[in-house]
Amino acid sequence: MMRLSQLLPIAPGTLHGDPEKEVTGVSHDSRAVSPGQLYAALPGANVHGAKFAPELIRAGVDAILTDSAGWTMISEALGDSETDRDLLERVSALIVEAPRAVLGFVSAAVYGTTSVPELIGVTGTNGKTTTTYLVDGMLSALRHRTAVIGTVAILIAGDTVPSVRTTPEAPELHALFAKMRAADVDTCAMEVSSHALSQHRVDGAHFSVAGFTNLSQDHLDFHNTMEEYFEAKAQLFTRTFSDRAVIVVEDEWGERMVDAAQVPVHTLGRDDRSQWRIDHTPGEADFVLHLDASQTVRLRSPLPGDFNVTNTALAAAMLIESGISADEIDAIGRSFVASVPGRMEIIDVSGPRALEESHPELLPRAIVDYSHTPDAIAKALASLHADSEELVIVFGAGGDRDRGKRFGMGQAAAREADVIVLTDDNPRTEDPATIRAAIREGIDAAVAAGQARVKKIIEAPDRGRAIDEAIASADPSTTVLIAGKGHETGQTVGTTVTEFDDRARTRSALSMRLGGAQPGKVHR
Repeated sequence: MMRLSQLLPIAPGTLHGDPEKEVTGVSHDSRAVSPGQLYAALPGANVHGAKFAPELIRAGVDAILTDSAGWTMISEALGDSETDRDLLERVSALIVEAPRAVLGFVSAAVYGTTSVPELIGVTGTNGKTTTTYLVDGMLSALRHRTAVIGTVAILIAGDTVPSVRTTPEAPELHALFAKMRAADVDTCAMEVSSHALSQHRVDGAHFSVAGFTNLSQDHLDFHNTMEEYFEAKAQLFTRTFSDRAVIVVEDEWGERMVDAAQVPVHTLGRDDRSQWRIDHTPGEADFVLHLDASQTVRLRSPLPGDFNVTNTALAAAMLIESGISADEIDAIGRSFVASVPGRMEIIDVSGPRALEESHPELLPRAIVDYSHTPDAIAKALASLHADSEELVIVFGAGGDRDRGKRFGMGQAAAREADVIVLTDDNPRTEDPATIRAAIREGIDAAVAAGQARVKKIIEAPDRGRAIDEAIASADPSTTVLIAGKGHETGQTVGTTVTEFDDRARTRSALSMRLGGAQPGKVHR
């Protein structure tokens, strides 16, 4: 709870009405705000939030954060009747030049969440979700009370809240921190997206340690260029948002991020250029993290894929940087558990268990992963080569999103997979055939350049049937990677979302395959 006058140092502006009015929370959502809270009436791309304020005021909301244009709209809308004019007189408003730019800091002050819980933040194109879950798994093994905020879900002391965005809006975020404090959570691992940094959604949050995984093409429909995308990510490594950082330097963007960082940095990678070095044999889960000449930490990645070795090392390094001793991490480093929905998730069959046990040779290995960028597809497939005689990938690309990455996704799949089953992802309002054609151009370019491993290409627009066909026809020594949607439980075609879960459909396909008890084969 805070008085409006106490917010002026955080949000310099003009106060209308009672400066001593107390607010118990903050909301920018006109559908969720309640009396006693501060309603943030923000200018938007299509409509100003002040449009909804008159009805909220009539319903009892009497504290507003807005700009001068918003306050003019509210005043004019409530100026026609004596009753409305009386209501307007009871309203207290904080009028600032850029309300969105101060909203996060106002929210942190109202909820008292500037320092509790301790925050571990992860940004990058790929690996954010996985790394936060790995941090959480390690902390749980060390008996910490934890929370996670990210793409898949929000977890608070074991309770799950579905997540709409990778990072919630600032008022929602600080309300979550307040819930964590009430639940005695001591540490929260959080994904920090470039959108959130650009749109002030993470304002008012301060991370004891920030981590950087990698950067590759994604979200250029929003950022326009890779340079803008990089600059958005780099904001996390300023003193406004973090105290210290661990940056993976396995690509040029990591090296650039080290140069851009305004906080102390430890670098992490697989060669001697890194301060903290990963010593790992490809294909192995166990590895060693060298902190210096005399101190090492033994670790095991609980998730398949060599790139998850890097994610595991990053999780451990950030915790060490946060103040947990290397000895403590070493003690649990090869025994902690972590599973991430839809991230290199091995799918178990839901069919007759006895038949599966008696005929394990009947089933291919099936893995669902969220990989939806060229780099993520390449790394996911490359990590599976050692354990598979043949690799099949089922994938597509989302519509109304970064169109430029589709060609690269096709190239990556063609270079690393033996069989491609090209299907639809979430086409949204785009023509699905146009999306598939853009991916196919990348596939064909890799083949024409003599850079392709792929030997068979199947186009199956219906995603369910594509998964069924891939599982039904795969040799038992084959690995089938279903890529792109991961944990998602719906498919968006046009503006309609229908229930669809890659994991559930894959289990069904495996069960059908097992029930038929006939090993399949991809025909050349």
